[in-house]
Amino acid sequence: MGTTTIMAIIKPPFEIVGSIRGVSFYKQYGSDKIIMRTKGGATKQKIKNSPKFAQLRLHQTEWGGCVKMSRAICSAMWRVIPLADFNVSANMNGFAKKLQALDTEMSVGERRILLSKNKYLLDGFQLNRIHTFASILRIAPFWEIKRETLEARVEIPYINTDIHLVNPNNLPFFRIVVSLGCASDMVREEAGRKEYLPMNGNINGFVNSKCTEWFSTNRQIQAQELIINYDEQYIPKLTDDISMILSIGVEFGKQGFNNQPVEVKRAGCAKVLGVK
Repeated sequence: MGTTTIMAIIKPPFEIVGSIRGVSFYKQYGSDKIIMRTKGGATKQKIKNSPKFAQLRLHQTEWGGCVKMSRAICSAMWRVIPLADFNVSANMNGFAKKLQALDTEMSVGERRILLSKNKYLLDGFQLNRIHTFASILRIAPFWEIKRETLEARVEIPYINTDIHLVNPNNLPFFRIVVSLGCASDMVREEAGRKEYLPMNGNINGFVNSKCTEWFSTNRQIQAQELIINYDEQYIPKLTDDISMILSIGVEFGKQGFNNQPVEVKRAGCAKVLGVK
């Protein structure tokens, strides 16, 4: 008599993680629920070659472009991504799919993903669902992006931490970080091209950042300015199909082993200030 291999693990109180007879149980970051998924379906070979799956292959190709667009956007926000409290990559995959659906000129399988034509859709994007940026830091930074010089400026007003800062975890330090990144549109227009590629790969995914010094969460902080810029050699590489994404975040810290502040992971918040 054969043996049955069970790969699932039962955790108290009665949570199942793993696989049992073609059914997988798993958790996804940002959710406390157990997700159940059945295995099976057509083979990879059949999906790749059968005429019945021609339309599916077109959508798969488009989805590959969406994933690349998502990676470009996340790379442009790389410095503040760790402050998110949900899976930003998965969210951006869906966002890129919505951008793709806005292209009514190209046929399915070749629809472009043009962030540069729809920048406003990413303005103000929040990287937190529990404690948003505005609920943590109750000020309104002034910002501007200068495409002609590949730079951004963020003015942070006076902060009285008793009034303007909410500290959910009662940590002793905080600082403000800003980042300026570049994300290219994705296209599949060349004849014979099998995948989506950035229209401008020269600076796609580039990101620069600046941050303030660590401050006590129990003090008053004078207004300050943070300026981010790129080397002049990259200015000629900036084309109309590149979107410049300016983000801001609040990091909280604790005292480290050397008595210097160190960041506490996932204790802060962040958002997109604007896209130009």
